[in-house]
Amino acid sequence: MSDAHVVVIGGGIAGLAAAAFLSGAAGGGPARARVTLVEASGRLGGKLRGGEVGGVRVDLGAESMLARRPEAVELARAVGLAEALEPPTTAKAAIWTRGALRPLPGGQVMGVPGDLAALAASQVLSADGLERARHEGATEVGDDVAIGRYVADRLGREVVDRLVEPLLGGVYAGHADEISLRAAVPQLLSIARGGGSLVEGVHELASRPQTVGTPVFQGLQGGLGTLPEAVAAACAKAGVDLRTDTAVDELRRTPGGWRVVAGGEVLAADAVVLAVPAPAAARLLRTEVPAAAAELDTVEYAGMALVTLAFRRADLAEVPSGSGFLVPPVDGRRIKASTFSSNKWGWLERSAPDAFLLRTSLGRHREEQALELADEELVALSLADLGEAIGLTARPYDTAVSRFEAGLPQYPVGHLDRVARVRAAVAGAGGLALCGAAYDGVGIPACIASAATAVAALDRLLTPETGEGSTERTMGA
Repeated sequence: MSDAHVVVIGGGIAGLAAAAFLSGAAGGGPARARVTLVEASGRLGGKLRGGEVGGVRVDLGAESMLARRPEAVELARAVGLAEALEPPTTAKAAIWTRGALRPLPGGQVMGVPGDLAALAASQVLSADGLERARHEGATEVGDDVAIGRYVADRLGREVVDRLVEPLLGGVYAGHADEISLRAAVPQLLSIARGGGSLVEGVHELASRPQTVGTPVFQGLQGGLGTLPEAVAAACAKAGVDLRTDTAVDELRRTPGGWRVVAGGEVLAADAVVLAVPAPAAARLLRTEVPAAAAELDTVEYAGMALVTLAFRRADLAEVPSGSGFLVPPVDGRRIKASTFSSNKWGWLERSAPDAFLLRTSLGRHREEQALELADEELVALSLADLGEAIGLTARPYDTAVSRFEAGLPQYPVGHLDRVARVRAAVAGAGGLALCGAAYDGVGIPACIASAATAVAALDRLLTPETGEGSTERTMGA
């Protein structure tokens, strides 16, 4: 093991992954450094959190992870959760639009249709909207473009309003007319630059054979909140010093590394990994790396709330079917989505066969008024919309509200150029790296991959002699 001491600031999944990679807790190689992880809040895991509602263990934050990217599944396996991996039981989602629940059409990529017959059968669009989608327009695409504006030019506004917006909203809680195509859905950018039919390009993309038996998404028995718990346990076993309720007040460069003032204590570090949201990173970097801080100050965030409702099955006139539904903002509802958790996750149904749990989400970028409402008001709004959408009249026997006031960073046009400028400025400081949702993607695999990238950036410092056992090989990145 290197004699280097690395301080990881931030205990969300990106910070935990960085600590695991550095300490050897994720497997694949020896410890690369002595690691101290500091987290300002009283818990580890960030937006991954578990809890109990109605006596049932559930996720109160993110509940699934993309499985066709390997990073999250590999980390789960490395920390002993291989047997707990479980894909959704059903992926039959709907769109609540134009006064009815309508099936999410197949053959689409982030709401962009690749099968006009399936789109027509879904009845998500009006007759006029469908006719417009059948006659593709032409538009120039440069280095980057907003997804919504591009798709509206090609296929019409209704495709954006009733398909792209609700799907993007589930990922970014943002606005399609502002989100970068290059950053959020790069596979569509290559289609756009090709100059051919967008629908045909999406059809070809959606029709590509996937690895046999590989699910699109994975969950974990007991909930995704068990992932940070397992990573933290593996880190502790590997000797990582994990500290919660430890805010960092100061980060300063020294001749030999970095000075971190955390929880009233001064920590001397050879290197630092900053795994905190952009505003916190900007505050800590303002003195030593002002160029990076200035860029990070421009990152905007969306706030949202999750409402979890527990019902007794005996009280339900009819058990809802499918995995849930999305809600286009154009329809003017208060909730933006609902997940029928007991249908979606077999482990949840097995653990509580007499209960039915579902959840709703409210709020998006610059529309976070829901966060100002009391818990009981959010529950009432959710029940009102659920009553209209699926005829739900039963009352829950328990509820929980989770609030994420700055939950999801926004990826506007030009985001990737901004990230490149931030990383260039940070690289010049030496012994410093960044990771988390603000950089390379908001999903769990992307956050874990950004942790691998951060540790790789410190590789030369941690293995100055030969570079053997490089970070890429050690982490399988």
